[in-house]
Amino acid sequence: MSTEQTGAPGAISYTHASDPGHAFGDQLLDVVVVGGGQAGLAMAWHLVGRGLRFVVLDAGSELGQVWRSRWDSLTLFTPAQYDALPGMPFPGRADTYPGKDRVADYLQAYAATFDLPVILNSRVTELTQAGGTFEVHTSDEIFYARQVVIATGPFQVPFIPPSARGLDGSVTQVHTSAYRKPQSLPDGPVLVVGGGNSGLQIAQELVATRRVDLSIGTSAPMLPQRLLGKDLFWWLTRFGLLCRPADSRLGRRMQARGELVIGTNRRKLRRAGVTFRPRLVEAEGHIVRFADGSSLKVGVVIWATGYRSDYSWIHVPGVANDGHVVHRRGVTDVPGLYFLGLSWQHTRGSALLGFVNDDAAYLTDRIMTHHQSAPPAKVGAVLMEQLVEGPMSNSAG
Repeated sequence: MSTEQTGAPGAISYTHASDPGHAFGDQLLDVVVVGGGQAGLAMAWHLVGRGLRFVVLDAGSELGQVWRSRWDSLTLFTPAQYDALPGMPFPGRADTYPGKDRVADYLQAYAATFDLPVILNSRVTELTQAGGTFEVHTSDEIFYARQVVIATGPFQVPFIPPSARGLDGSVTQVHTSAYRKPQSLPDGPVLVVGGGNSGLQIAQELVATRRVDLSIGTSAPMLPQRLLGKDLFWWLTRFGLLCRPADSRLGRRMQARGELVIGTNRRKLRRAGVTFRPRLVEAEGHIVRFADGSSLKVGVVIWATGYRSDYSWIHVPGVANDGHVVHRRGVTDVPGLYFLGLSWQHTRGSALLGFVNDDAAYLTDRIMTHHQSAPPAKVGAVLMEQLVEGPMSNSAG
């Protein structure tokens, strides 16, 4: 099964939710993959090779939309040779660092090359299960499947701390998800809140043209991009650090240290003119206060405070607990329901573009085992149950 593809070879024309060509009606799919990012596409590549009937549902109007929406100067900290999905090298010279638009282009080309069945504009609003069949709801229709892979990534919702509500309405507040470039901000000093890769990279970009204060609550481990003439990821792969299991002694120690900041450090930022501040504890009007008792008047604040998971749309018991997925290497306690692309799902590389393949291959084996051993679910019984209980909420035909 494939989406409609039109135009020249390699041109992308995926089926959209409003197009009639993909309507599956009451057909029972083998698998539905939720999310068309790198994890979802890697999963799709493996499923095509096993001959399963499946679709990939993506909320965006184009593949790679999440990447294109990030700030203009964003580049990967993994060099091109470590950025490939299964079956297709990432274009680019070794030890070059692709920008976000090149990543988006690669994802689009990848799906077109392998004719992956992606349906765009299909945000999943609800996942339920009835009679052994999963029901995947979008705003337009319901997809029925024996198995489901949730590949929406580890974090979906931008997080801004409650203290932001104390700032005056005239203060410009921007989360990193909405930041694009220095010229898009009002003139004047900027306070960046958050000490991860995004916060430090944006502070470094902004300090070239304005005063920048950077508030960091917890210092993350900082590593240079290159060591002894080799990229950091050359060393990480050579010593097997990216493939150590999360439950191993070394894996637990790496997780406890938190996310790595790669390619920049406090010394470099201080030399560039960035002023470091401790954790922000309070905001009122135009004044913010820090953990050491100091304060600062602000007009522009960039919140580099990360994202949070949102699994409120999953209405299958036993899957998520307080926002955390209950799983073993992506396999949940619910037969036929899986996750892919989570941080430390199995290793440090589980959520990285060029390293998601191992987990995708592992889940494919689990999916095939379930597919071959489980008796076929009867979607007709599910439809009958809905018809008896009440009218269908929308038409899938």
